[in-house]
Amino acid sequence: MSPLQLTVLGSTGSIGLSTLDVVRRHPQRYRVFALCAHRQVDALFAQCREFRPRFAVLGEATAAADLQALCREADLPTEVRHGVEALVDMASLPEVDAVMAAIVGAAGLAPTLAAARAGKRVLLANKEVLVMAGELFMHAVQVHGATLLPVDSEHNAIFQALPADFSRGLAACGVDRILLTASGGPFREKPLSELSTVTPEQACAHPNWVMGRKISVDSATMMNKGLEVIEARWLFDAPPEMIQVVVHPQSVVHSAVQYVDGSVLAQLGCPDMRTPIAYALAWPERIAAGVAPLDLFKIGRLDFFPPDFERFRCLRLAYDVLAAGGTAPAILNAANELAVAAFLAGELAFTEIAALNEAVLDGLPAGPEGSLDDVVAADAQARELALRLLRARCTR
Repeated sequence: MSPLQLTVLGSTGSIGLSTLDVVRRHPQRYRVFALCAHRQVDALFAQCREFRPRFAVLGEATAAADLQALCREADLPTEVRHGVEALVDMASLPEVDAVMAAIVGAAGLAPTLAAARAGKRVLLANKEVLVMAGELFMHAVQVHGATLLPVDSEHNAIFQALPADFSRGLAACGVDRILLTASGGPFREKPLSELSTVTPEQACAHPNWVMGRKISVDSATMMNKGLEVIEARWLFDAPPEMIQVVVHPQSVVHSAVQYVDGSVLAQLGCPDMRTPIAYALAWPERIAAGVAPLDLFKIGRLDFFPPDFERFRCLRLAYDVLAAGGTAPAILNAANELAVAAFLAGELAFTEIAALNEAVLDGLPAGPEGSLDDVVAADAQARELALRLLRARCTR
């Protein structure tokens, strides 16, 4: 059997690195066709030296020129391109079998949608695609015959716990509810009065997972879980009332499905993203991921709590925009990206992330998610309003 030709969108991020680690363990099964990153020339060059992809893509022309020079000097066969159009090509060229969609944020929307429209196997680690354009994206998957496999550990766990024919409807399969677990992040028990002084370093110190800075902050505010609720709604065609967030500090139960007969099927494992990545790469088979076996005796106990919506206001906002529908989720996602960037830059207090998100939602009415242009326009308007509010705050 010929190796699966893989494009990795976001190859220098944490998901991209874990993906390449799994690929490295199975050289006969997988061939890296394209590697895509934003601006990390040296890191992408090191990956090109090892995996010798046909293409590499960077965000800017100058960085791409620097990488192309390095590849020529090293006598590598890699052609370097840049920009959004190049990302779209890498996700949709006929030679590509599968696309790991691991670009963080709204930037991943266009190439991931292109992969779906090209009928690829889409390994979805970019939840913002479904948050911003869930109806459009799922329609593209269905119309063009793409295979959609969730890579987020929670949604991958749910996928494993659902029956194979869940597309005929969750209720028809006897599903009562989806139990979406969350660690609660580093501030689950921190006094509310102390949250305003939280630093970026503290927010990025997740107790269980090794992740990028943006997603680490989202985990600390539980916005990440809110985005995952929206993602689950589209992935599994689940009404919001069927999706229950469960705080589980140990991050061992990655999520579960509760059935009408009282059964609960859960997927457990060590908190390592290589497990869901390997599952998605090899599905419906299973391959070694390099992850240590789960030692239940060492863990000893598993705890579960309901989420505190006063502490985690961003989670409540996510449920609100899911109920509102249309472009409301895209507006929240855009506002949050700006808010988190401002917090990481020291321009916004941790507790003001939720406040800015709410202010943008209040100031920008949602419209229908009629087309990709509608989504992109809502995203741009939300970012513009968030920037105006940030500037006004800084000039007070």
